[in-house]
Amino acid sequence: MKNRFLLIFLLSSIFCMAQRSKIENIDIKVLIDSAANRMIKKPLIHSTSIAIVYLGKEFIGHYGELEKGKNNCPDNETIYEIGSLSKTFAGTLAAKAVLEKKLNIEDEVQKYLPENYPNLKYGKQPILIKHLLSHTSGFPNMLPFEANTILDNFTSHDTPAKLNELYKNYGQKDFLRDLHKVKIDTVPGYKYSYSSAGSQLIAFILERVYKTKYEKLLTDYLTKNIAMQQTKISLSNQEAQKLAVGYHSDNSLITSPMPQLPWGASGNMKSTIPDMVKYIKFQLENNKIVAESHQTIVKFDKEFSIGYFWNIATEDKKLGTFNVHHGGVPRSQCYIYIVPKYNLGAFIITNQSGTDTAKVMEDALNEIFEKITMN
Repeated sequence: MKNRFLLIFLLSSIFCMAQRSKIENIDIKVLIDSAANRMIKKPLIHSTSIAIVYLGKEFIGHYGELEKGKNNCPDNETIYEIGSLSKTFAGTLAAKAVLEKKLNIEDEVQKYLPENYPNLKYGKQPILIKHLLSHTSGFPNMLPFEANTILDNFTSHDTPAKLNELYKNYGQKDFLRDLHKVKIDTVPGYKYSYSSAGSQLIAFILERVYKTKYEKLLTDYLTKNIAMQQTKISLSNQEAQKLAVGYHSDNSLITSPMPQLPWGASGNMKSTIPDMVKYIKFQLENNKIVAESHQTIVKFDKEFSIGYFWNIATEDKKLGTFNVHHGGVPRSQCYIYIVPKYNLGAFIITNQSGTDTAKVMEDALNEIFEKITMN
């Protein structure tokens, strides 16, 4: 028996040494530096921040200038708008509610609403909670409907101003009023149709089941369970001073922040790079809540499924099965990747938002991933 434990100990030690050797053989920071410096030479890209978590170790880099010519490189205290990554946080809270038996994804949405919405069905097929979580409800992308028309011409220089004007006095009561006007034109549960409005409704439902305002529900969970102290929807005046400026499309003028949306669950969260590292580590730990949020709700084809707002890429030759989400507002875009096969996570963000921004970030991460997965 003693020899058996000794063998297990030796094998464990050898494994740990092999893992450490694997990290030492790859200079992750050099990979990040190389990819980031190439990235900020691209047209319109002023700066970027990148965080990699690999085999339990974290690597952070900040590059470029938030404002060209100002020599104001982002740092660990820079607060970024992370856009639709906000949805993954709503998905986490929804998974928590499911495990606590406060929510059932097979329930009709109507069960959790304070008034009757007979329009939230197609024929006799009602919209279920899981349809909201998987973007298969048939909801429009945004409410009010005018927002979708504005976003159709996203690169127009006046798009941010139009969004700000539209949402200036648009609150939760307005959203619930407009929800009555939604028309479902397909059987829920099958057709992928991205909907920020669906994630807003999930936030409202979470408020009702927990009898707590969504923003408090969110920040309480993040601070107590993940130690994310700098991640929130609303900023104090002091915090707002650290919010990264940003640029929309090819406009050389700094644009305004994303306007406040009802509940903020679809795209109003802000965070720092160190906090996003904590979020990556939390996702890689794969506790019960994370495991639930990563569960496949709908499989669209052999390469793409969706969980609790998480996009799930499957059968990727390089990365295996992984979770990914893009975030974007008119003055920043970002990506988060959670890659269990390699115990790897990544977050990248830039303070520019245009048609080519996502591809520029993807290219930078692919350069890093390529080197890591070769070892």
